[in-house]
Amino acid sequence: MHFRRNQLPGGTCFFTVTLADRQSRALTENIEPLRAAFQHVMTKHPFEIVAMVVLPEHLHTIWTLPPDDADYAGRWRAIKSGFTRDLIHTGVNLTRNAKGEYNLWQRRFWEHTLRDDNDLARHVDYIHYNPVKHGLASRVSAWPHSSFHRYVRKGMLPEDWVGEMSEAVNEKYGEPEPSK
Repeated sequence: MHFRRNQLPGGTCFFTVTLADRQSRALTENIEPLRAAFQHVMTKHPFEIVAMVVLPEHLHTIWTLPPDDADYAGRWRAIKSGFTRDLIHTGVNLTRNAKGEYNLWQRRFWEHTLRDDNDLARHVDYIHYNPVKHGLASRVSAWPHSSFHRYVRKGMLPEDWVGEMSEAVNEKYGEPEPSK
């Protein structure tokens, strides 16, 4: 199967990247190696992280690439490889599949090119609210692995943004519950 990716130099994209084992906690349990993998790639192939949240088995992020660059796939490949390598070096036992690849990450990632400021704002809200949506925190501010804290430091969002989890809030910032 061949996937078509929107190659927009200087574009701003929302990504979802997931571990192969959806029960894993490898991302949050190894946050420093993940951070190091991102920083290493960013020094060689710069990009701006507009917003990001790291959950136990997946992450969401928004990147803006440099004006002359559209290679987000190469960046993801390098981040995934670097993180995997770091885990192996620290003694984490990872298995290989039939192709000899480590079974840590799902092979693909989901990407959406952001169209305008409203699309960007909705996706930033989605990212910041995601730990509450998944039941990992009762308040957005309680989840440590989120760019929400940077937004608060910069005065872009209040510390009590959204408040406590409620069904109405979950429908506004998460995915609506199916009709009964």
